[in-house]
Amino acid sequence: MKNIYWFSELSKDSLNIAGGKGANLGEMFNAGLPIPDGFIVSSGAYYDFIKNNGIDLLIQSELENLDMEDTQKLNAASELIMKTILEGVISQNLVDELNEAYNKLCGGSTILDPSKEVFVAVRSSATAEDLPEASFAGENETYLNVKGHEMLLQKVKECWASLFGARSIYYRTEQKFDNNKVALSAVVQKMVESEVSGIMFSVDPVSQDASSLIIEAGFGLGEAIVSGSITPDTYYVDKNTMALKEKRIAEQKRMIVKAVTGDEWVEVPSSQWKAQKLSDSNIIELAKIGKNIETHYGKPQDMEWAMQDNKLYIVQSRAITTLKKTTTTSSSSTTADLSNAKVLVRGLNPSPGIVSGPISIIFDLKELYKVKKGDIMVTRMTTPDFVPAMKRAAGIVTDEGGITCHAAIVSRELGVPCVVGTGNATIVLKDGMNVTVDANTGVVYEGIIDLGQNEKHEQTTVTNVSSTLITGTKIYVNLAEPDSAEKVSKHDVDGVGLFRAEFLFASIGKHPKKFIAEGKEDELVELLAKGLRKTCAAFANKMVIYRANDFKTNEYRSMEGGEEFEPHEENPMIGYRGCFRYLKDPSVFKVEIKAIRKVREQYGLKNLHLMIPMVRTVDDFKLIKKIVEGEGLHQTRDFKLGMMCEIPANIILADEFCEAGADFFSIGSNDLTQLTLGVDRDNPLVADDFDERDAAVLQSIKLVIQKCHKHGVKVGICGQAPSNYP
Repeated sequence: MKNIYWFSELSKDSLNIAGGKGANLGEMFNAGLPIPDGFIVSSGAYYDFIKNNGIDLLIQSELENLDMEDTQKLNAASELIMKTILEGVISQNLVDELNEAYNKLCGGSTILDPSKEVFVAVRSSATAEDLPEASFAGENETYLNVKGHEMLLQKVKECWASLFGARSIYYRTEQKFDNNKVALSAVVQKMVESEVSGIMFSVDPVSQDASSLIIEAGFGLGEAIVSGSITPDTYYVDKNTMALKEKRIAEQKRMIVKAVTGDEWVEVPSSQWKAQKLSDSNIIELAKIGKNIETHYGKPQDMEWAMQDNKLYIVQSRAITTLKKTTTTSSSSTTADLSNAKVLVRGLNPSPGIVSGPISIIFDLKELYKVKKGDIMVTRMTTPDFVPAMKRAAGIVTDEGGITCHAAIVSRELGVPCVVGTGNATIVLKDGMNVTVDANTGVVYEGIIDLGQNEKHEQTTVTNVSSTLITGTKIYVNLAEPDSAEKVSKHDVDGVGLFRAEFLFASIGKHPKKFIAEGKEDELVELLAKGLRKTCAAFANKMVIYRANDFKTNEYRSMEGGEEFEPHEENPMIGYRGCFRYLKDPSVFKVEIKAIRKVREQYGLKNLHLMIPMVRTVDDFKLIKKIVEGEGLHQTRDFKLGMMCEIPANIILADEFCEAGADFFSIGSNDLTQLTLGVDRDNPLVADDFDERDAAVLQSIKLVIQKCHKHGVKVGICGQAPSNYP
């Protein structure tokens, strides 16, 4: 096997030489499709490097008998192998060949004038990826805007090292691939300095309509669309007739471009804000390319494209995965004639679905018993105390609240259709009245109307060919109810990123200080530990992050005995809560720590970790650490202490919080948006201004990620935004 192969020398049969991505690019290049030119550093060159540096023996010794479910040991083995690869020596022969190929790609010969060096993308292409039985998408690294011999050599080595990221090792083992027999080819491809770029699907990814081809387009580099930072134009093309069926033009005020110091955001000229990104002729030209690629491969494709100097390029294509028929419940609201239907109230639709039933209006917590199984619960707004009744309800309608309010979040988790922010549901709707809640559109109709909620129909859906979906980052769930842990754990998730304490306390019903006052602290510890144990056991060796109780005073007061212990506050949202509360009165917080210790030590469930909410100052976090340690919980490799990132102070002083010992941050985009923009997210009067995509919020999120990564501190996000805005 040679060290270097040009795309012109490769085909889809070159998997063992070029890996999945390299073989794919070679196949399209030789099919005459508009692929930017490039070459690959072969799997043979990788094998030689691994063997010459003795890394093959290290891989064998580290991974042969490794328990893949032991996260700490897996991470340690991964770090050692990657470090050794990065410190390895590339043979002079390969260095010379790589330099020569790069010079040729730049248009030169053996010796190249540095001023003529071009930017390239260096992409990992493993020999075990993009396979029918195992798609390892997103496991290995890609580096953009690489320029010069020295940087190119370094990025090739970093691609090799990425083959042994912990997740890559885990999934290869799960798919029964030998870690010493999987190699990595590095793809080196000319960068396209795109004026317009985007994504193209050869089938509609939402409706799964095989006759529709969808194109998304935005000004500048494609990262803006992929990251969800802009709303792109969307063009719908009939794949059979190549007719442009529909265009949705989105306003775009900023774009990403390549600058001297790296990619950066710049303003789009105001005259172009509302402009169509691709001309109609370009749309059809691109659609024809997409159709040709699908025809060539014989299956639907997900493609990335770019346009430079009015010339279109395809920079990547992959199968969307196989399509198969499955029976699903219809969510259509169009099966009934609604011309005579009476609309009672309208609101937001945060938890979709359709349900009919009798109204049960709740004005006070003492009335929750009235909600029977199958009722439509109507109330002004919900709190954690409402959860038992919400579980019984078939549907939920509230006067107040937005898409991130308590009712919305809990309804989504319970799978209950919900309409919030109606403004007047408790006035218009009456006890016992039969209604139909269409939470797909946010409308409540009078009477029982068949909106197709009981129909079954055939719908084409995308199903991954492998049993697990491979993602480039870990995907955790938000969880509130221990009773749902077993069911949720069966989904393809990596653990629980946010287990809310409030629901545990609400299900207990009595104010925790009342337990303590009655000398029943041990009983409270046992009740909390029971819920935590149930959740941690369901998720086995996967991480479960318990967020300590963040009840506000108004929520605490509604519990049994609450008025005795809780002050009245005009604005509880920014009042006596979270970290500050623990420091002023640590008694309840210490009960939580005892429950955590019991689960970890007595029951042996070491996957339980702790997160602190509403941390306002660095000193407060340091003091909390002392309380936790004083109760016998110490930060180790298997116990992490992290914090919510939900107020601007957490962003501004992220470096200091990291240095104070925070093991991880979890971005609460709901509160962060509220406190950054000064918008009450539960107030329908100002709901239009509550948007987690606001530039100030996005810049804050980006900044905290950058700061945390600098300190090796992990960052997650537990707010609602990722569910609403892909």
